[in-house]
Parts: sequence; structure tokens; C-alpha cells
Amino acid sequence: MALRSKALHHGRSLSFPSQSHPSVSHFNENLAKMEASTTMEAKLNALRNLYSDIDDLLMLPHIQHIISQECQTKWIDQVLDGYIGLLDACTTAKDLFSQIKQQVQELLSALRRNDVNGINNYHISKKKSKKMILKSLKDLRSLRCKKNVSSLDKDDETMALVCMLKEAESVTIDVFEGLLSYVMGNNVQTKSSAWSLVSKIMPSKKVSNQSEETNLNEMKEMESNIQILEQEIECLFRQLIKTRVFLLNILNH
Repeated sequence: MALRSKALHHGRSLSFPSQSHPSVSHFNENLAKMEASTTMEAKLNALRNLYSDIDDLLMLPHIQHIISQECQTKWIDQVLDGYIGLLDACTTAKDLFSQIKQQVQELLSALRRNDVNGINNYHISKKKSKKMILKSLKDLRSLRCKKNVSSLDKDDETMALVCMLKEAESVTIDVFEGLLSYVMGNNVQTKSSAWSLVSKIMPSKKVSNQSEETNLNEMKEMESNIQILEQEIECLFRQLIKTRVFLLNILNH
């Protein structure tokens, strides 16, 4: 099974006794699909499928035996701790998208009523959310620094499993960073964000009614996109919990 990871710097192909199992090929297919996706919704969907493939693999007796034999090793603790970090990041992302959705709804209402105070309140809320995003990005960078397992002295079978689990963690961090960049409007794949649209919608004599209507429609579309992503994040959150519980159950038996 060949796994690629910027975080692990692992370029060799690793043999896996369960290589013929569909979950292994599905994992690599979903990994490639996620990397090729151009929308955050597609990336989140492929990422959730990635963990579903891991769940399928963890059901195999041989894989469960490897994990149970490694229950006292550091890498298992790293993987389980990594899930805690990912769940924290997922919770933060859920809260952020819920806040941004509410901010956009309130801003749309203020713009329709030409409510200056409402627009100013939006800017205040935006600043608070930005601080939350920057802190979350810092936490993700810290989580990324804890992922190196290249020094492990394990057989190829165990290393293949370790790399698969850590690869999933690595790409999950990438996706969360992309989500936060999406909110900030810094993602090169994103033409605009809820925040970047505000300056175009602010009441101005130079803006025609048609242009203002177009921008308002863009905001409504952004609100819909945020709601979809919020739902995808919730599904991913549940999947992360499921996979972590699966690992814990194997270790406790």
C-alpha cells in the first residue's frame, strides 16, 4: 500500500497483508479524490469517506491483532491524542460556521433595512470571529508538529497501519486549515467570502441598484454554502468520534 504524506515525508511503498481488502484501495481512491477536489464540500465528503474506509479496515482481525499488540506503544497514544486535537478543531469549525452563518443573516437583514448600527455590529462580530480563527490555525500548526512518526522502529505491516492513520490525520488538518481560510477569504480556490463581499455591498451612491442586488444574491448564496459546510462538518465530527471509539474498543479488549 503506497501512502503519500507531506507531514510524514514517507515516499516508499509499504506492504500490507490486507492489501487486497477493498477498504485499502478505497482509502487511496478517496485520498486522491479529496486532493483533486476544488470545493470544500467535496473535500469534506471525501474526508468522511476516508475515515469510513479506516473503520472497515479496523474490523479485520489481523489489523485488530496489530493494534492490540501495540497498545502500550507511543504511536498509539499519538494517534488517540491526535483524534482529540481533530475533534477540538472540528468543534471550533462548527462553532465558527454557525457564528458566520448568523452574522451573514443579520447583515443581510441590516442591509435590507439600511441599518447602519446592524452593519457596525457585523464588523464587531467579524473581528471576534477572526481572533477565534487565528487561534484555531495556531492550534492546528501545533497539532501538525506532533505528528512525526518517521523514527518508529516497526515492521512494515505496523508501519503501513501507522502511516495510514497518520495520513488521515494530516489531510484532516489540511482540510480544516482550508475551511478556516475559506471563512477568512484567503483560499485561492475561493472567489469571495462572506467577509470580502461586505465592502461591495455597503451602501454607496456609486453602486447601482442592479449591482447591489447582484451582491445581495451572492451573500444569500454564501449563506447557503456555509449551511451546507456546517452540515458536512457535523457529519465529519460524528465520523471522527466513531473511528476513535472503534480504536479504543480494540485496545480495551
